[in-house]
Parts: sequence; structure tokens; C-alpha cells
Amino acid sequence: MKKPGRACGKCGSVLSQYNPDSLCARCARSAAAPHVPDRAWRDAPVQRALAAWDFGELLRLLRRRSGLSQMDVRALTGFTQSHISDLENGRKQLGGRDAIIGLLTGLGIPADLRPILLTPLSTPPRTAVAEALDPALPWTAARMVTSLEVAVGGPVKRRNVLTALSGSALTPYILHSAVAPAEALAAEGREGTRVTASLLDSLQRTTDALRELDATSGSGNLSGTATRHLRVLLGLTKSGTYDERTGRRLAAVTADTAMQAGWYALDGGRHEVAQRLLLGALRAAHASQDSRLRAGALSFLAIQGYSVGDPRDAVTAARTARQLLADQDAPALRAMLLTRQARGHARLREERHALVALQEAEALCARGPGENDPHWLYWVNPGEIHGQRGSVYLELGKPAEAATSFASARGSLAADAARTKAQFLSRAATAQMRAGDADAGCATGEEVLAMVRDVRSARLDEHLHAMLAEARRFGGARAVRSFVEHGEEVLRERVPA
Repeated sequence: MKKPGRACGKCGSVLSQYNPDSLCARCARSAAAPHVPDRAWRDAPVQRALAAWDFGELLRLLRRRSGLSQMDVRALTGFTQSHISDLENGRKQLGGRDAIIGLLTGLGIPADLRPILLTPLSTPPRTAVAEALDPALPWTAARMVTSLEVAVGGPVKRRNVLTALSGSALTPYILHSAVAPAEALAAEGREGTRVTASLLDSLQRTTDALRELDATSGSGNLSGTATRHLRVLLGLTKSGTYDERTGRRLAAVTADTAMQAGWYALDGGRHEVAQRLLLGALRAAHASQDSRLRAGALSFLAIQGYSVGDPRDAVTAARTARQLLADQDAPALRAMLLTRQARGHARLREERHALVALQEAEALCARGPGENDPHWLYWVNPGEIHGQRGSVYLELGKPAEAATSFASARGSLAADAARTKAQFLSRAATAQMRAGDADAGCATGEEVLAMVRDVRSARLDEHLHAMLAEARRFGGARAVRSFVEHGEEVLRERVPA
């Protein structure tokens, strides 16, 4: 008859000698091995970091709550200690799906928390459109086409579209764009138009020409044209004939065009339309298997997040996009994404995170374009970074610092980019007035008014109204009254975007 305490309290094996812990040698070693206890995963900040895909913050929190060293995490995950340190300090991002899975598996993520990463958009019962738009379902070519048909007002009932999109959040789309496998896109043997390289070159040139026009005259003149151009590309995708390589490039041109159409809708104040177009662009970029295009679509979703939506979506989109670029020499694209992330942090009043992101963006911009920077990113330069820093300071309630940053941006802004220049200068005028310098603000504001008569942009109109509102605070000074009257006249004459 066994004496009490002679069996292992965990596995039940017979102990060779008395053990006050009632554990066999194997179970004792297992208990002493570094691990993340379940209670650490249940911490609310840990789960928020997991949901936001902020893996550096996740690591830092889990280590603190588990009493683990970075060397312990190395033993669990296989990551080097220096890489773990860089992740926690925001100097590096996880490089793709396999690295994310490896990290979370090594840390022992509980099975019931995995849905936080990948949360389905819809709940049964669902319409066919809802099935097609659900980001948790396979990202097939057919669902890409349906998503874009919804976006351009194709043969899908509007009631079904609204049902499919109601209550949707951007986070599921953002996260699935990084981890969902891509389907081969080919359509051989059909009777439709043969899609050739020269045809795609021509279609890409049209998209590029619209992009250049947007920088000068704004989105208001381009949205309809871009939507019609996108419908042509969708028609080729549905009924054309092409091999897999050509199909990926067709998806790439479609993604670029949908991004631009989404931006024109966003700049024109049509936010619901913009979101549908940008989500369709993200699916097309995913089908193209070009991580730079996926990052581009996510960057526009980040703009929507910090402009009119949830700024947390902006931060998540920018971070996810940066993770997609781990194998790309694209400093300009990374710098642009960091400015989007900084704007999201600023809206959340996370000043330190915003300024760290801007500092890294400036360093990347100073390197110049990389081998893999996309052709459509020609406008990223030091002036753009300074202007974004000014916008961050303005959001953080630091008008004097904002005015200084906008002043640094002026010399680098392209003279023919009237819309972009007017937006920056209108914010500069607002910053100068908030800092108490009405004369400088009115002078800058007059420059803006002289260049905006033919620029159609709802976002620019918002900046102009904010600029005039600041001027009105200074009351009855003659120069200020004259500027306000001139501004109101210009706004009355402007054609709505």
C-alpha cells in the first residue's frame, strides 16, 4: 500500500523518494521552464495589444507580467535577443505571417484568444454579399470582384450592401490582408478579350495621369473618371482571358486604380464610398501578391481612420503595412506609413509614439528612394515629412511648434501641386493664428486663397473653414476683417467638391 505523497501530483507516476512538492523530476523541470502563465494573457492591456497587432507592446507586457527575461523569450520563440529588444522598442516589426505565428505559438497563446487576431465581420444569417465581403472567409478572386462591384455600384442591391457592411470595423480587413493566403488569378480559355502587357501598360498610364491631376486640381474633377476606369478593369477581370502572371498584374493595376478612386471619394467627403473602394483595393492588392500595393491600400485606410474614423485603425493599418514590407528596400514607403501612424497617435494624444514615428520617418526619407519604392510614391520628400510633423503638433495642441514645422515644409513643396500645397499652408495659417500671430496667419492665408479657386477638394474646404474660424477669433482688426471677408468670398465662389 502506497504512502500518501508517493505519487506525482501532476502526472501520477510513482515517486522514488519523498518529495515535498509531490512532483516527479520531469514535471518539476517542466514547472521550472520559462513560460507565459495564462493569467498574463488575461490582462486587458495584453489583449488590447494583441487585437492591435502591436507585437512589441505585447512582448513587453507579457514579459513584465510573467517575470521573463528577453533570454527566456528567446528560448521560447527562437528570436534573437537583439531582435526581441528591437521589437519591444519599436525599431523593428515582425516580418510576415510565419513570424507572427511563430511568436504567438512560442509564447503559448491560449486557443480561446486566437479569435482576437482574426475576428469575422458577419454573424449568421448572412446574405451572399455578406459572405463575399466577410474578411474571415478565403480571399478569392470572386470575392475580390464582388467587393469592387459593391464599391462602384455594380449589379448588387444596395440593401444587401448596407446589410453586409453595417457595423463593420476595419481591423478584420487589415489583419486578414496580412495573413490570408492568395489565390492564383488566371482565366484561360475564355472567349473574352486577351489581356496583354501593352494593354495593361496603357491602363496603368491612365491611372498615373489621374494621380498627377489630383495633386494639382483636387479630387472633385476626377472621381467619376476613376470609377469608370475601374469598371473597365473589372470587366477585364471577369470576362477577359489571361494567364496567372498577367492576372496578378491585372489585379495590381486594378488595386492601384481602386486606391485612387477611394482617395478621390475620401478627399471629396464621400466617406462610405471611400471605405468600400479602399477595402476592394486591399483585396485586389492581395490578389496581385505585391506587398507594396497592400501597404498602399492600408495607408489610405489609415488616412480615413485618423481623419473621420477610429484613429486606432490608422495605427493598426500603418503597423500592419510596415510588417508586410519586411523584405522590401522601400525607405520612402516606410517613411510615408510612419507619418500615417504618427497622425493616428496624435489623434489618440499619444505624443511620444507620434514623435518617435516621425523621427524614424525623417531618417528613412533622408536615405532617398530605395530599389523597391513604388513609382506612385514620387511625392515623399523632406517637405512632406515636415508638413506631417506640423499636422501632428497642431493635433497635439502645440501651434508654435506646428508653425515652425510648416515653415520648414514650404521650400520642399512642389509649386504645381496646388491642392497639397494649399492644404499645408492653410494648416500653417491656422497654426500661426493659434500661436497668437494674426498678421503672419492672415498673410499665409492670403497665399492660400490665391491658389484654391480651381481646386476641388472637400478636405481642403474643411481646412479653409478652420483657418477662417481662427481668424474670426481676433475680432475687429482691420487686416483680419479684410482677410475674413476675402476668404468668405472665395468660399462662396468655389464649386463644391
